[in-house]
Amino acid sequence: MSNKPIFVATHPRACSTAFERVFMTRRDTLQCIHEPFGDAFYFGPERLSVRYEHDEKARRESGFSESTYRTVFDRIARESAEGKRIFIKDIIHYLVPPDGAPASIAPSLIQHTLPKRGIGTNGDSAQQQKKTPYNTPAEPGNPTVVPTSLLAGFHFTFLIRDPHYSIPSYYRCTIPPLDAVTGFYEFYPSEAGYDELRRVFDYLRQVGLVGPKVASVENGDHRNGDASSNGATTNGANGDHGHGVEICVIDADDLLDHPETVIRAFCRSVGVEYDPAMLKWDTEEDQKIAKAAFEKWKGFHEDAIESTGLKPRCERKSHKSEEEFDAEWTQRFGEKGARIIRETVDRNMADYLYLKQFALKV
Repeated sequence: MSNKPIFVATHPRACSTAFERVFMTRRDTLQCIHEPFGDAFYFGPERLSVRYEHDEKARRESGFSESTYRTVFDRIARESAEGKRIFIKDIIHYLVPPDGAPASIAPSLIQHTLPKRGIGTNGDSAQQQKKTPYNTPAEPGNPTVVPTSLLAGFHFTFLIRDPHYSIPSYYRCTIPPLDAVTGFYEFYPSEAGYDELRRVFDYLRQVGLVGPKVASVENGDHRNGDASSNGATTNGANGDHGHGVEICVIDADDLLDHPETVIRAFCRSVGVEYDPAMLKWDTEEDQKIAKAAFEKWKGFHEDAIESTGLKPRCERKSHKSEEEFDAEWTQRFGEKGARIIRETVDRNMADYLYLKQFALKV
């Protein structure tokens, strides 16, 4: 069983912070690191996002204007040295150039350093046309700015949510009045995150860092995933069949309806001892630690901060027609908002449904 740092790769508004809070209760054996790669993605000299490109003041005041992908990895290494297993929950598109742009390795993660920042190009004219983010080499097939050798240091798992719910939740964080709290004053469809999650998922399967087995809720019962059917190999990067890392995909609806079953299965898959007490966090210390961890992303995690545990929701999610969703979004966000949400949901549904076929069956 792997004892690597656990990396829960997800997209925005996937109920991932509530999921993370479950594992923040295991302070005896786990060290949780909350969304570390956003520091480099948004604010540092290697930033991939243009959200704060013309707002140097915001980048400086974030406290992360000097953060690079190397400094994030250095932090993970320091915290690993404390002896506890690392648990990371992060938005995977923080490792991937936006808008489907091809990736090249972040300058801080290769041997030599290159000119400071910008969403630039490689040296020759052909590479300039590709508009890779840095003037650095790329790894064939790797959609991230992180070398595969570093990706191999993590035990990857995945958390997804139906775009009909995650997209309007994210849109709400980018309009008044909440935008004044989050500092996100515009909705970027490119930050939905499903395309990046799918591409990283497929790449990790292709190089054997996850799979071919698919995690199950039953102890020792594995469904054979179609890890060979989409161009993926069943061998690990070093011929060791994925280091025993199962394909473990959690759907947020299953988590909300069956928290104990899902958390128990997840723990079994990643090699963490399950304890029913993980589903409750109502002490003063629990809340203090959560507030400190989520401080840098104000406005995004209030529900998770104010929660005291994870219980099955009282009512299952009701089925709605697309027309009912459109009417609900129009009522809440106006015609323009509803149109943006609809376009973004439609653009991401295929990727969500693709990933969902690998999800734990509850």
